[in-house]
Amino acid sequence: MTNLTAKDLDVLVHVLTGEEMAFKKARMYANTLTDAALAGEMEQIASQHEQRFLALYSVLGGTR
Repeated sequence: MTNLTAKDLDVLVHVLTGEEMAFKKARMYANTLTDAALAGEMEQIASQHEQRFLALYSVLGGTR
C-alpha cells in the first residue's frame, strides 16, 4: 500500500461508499426489472461499479 494522507483516506472512503451504494442499487434494480434487456444493462452497470469498488478497496489492502 502506498503512503496515504488523512485527506487521501477521507476521499477514498467517500468514493468507496458511493461505488458500493451504486453497485448494490444497480444490482437491486437489475433484479426487479421485468424487461430483460434493461435488466441486462443494469447488471452491466452494477458490475462496472463493483469492479471500481474492488479496485479502490484493494488500495487499502483489503480483500473481498
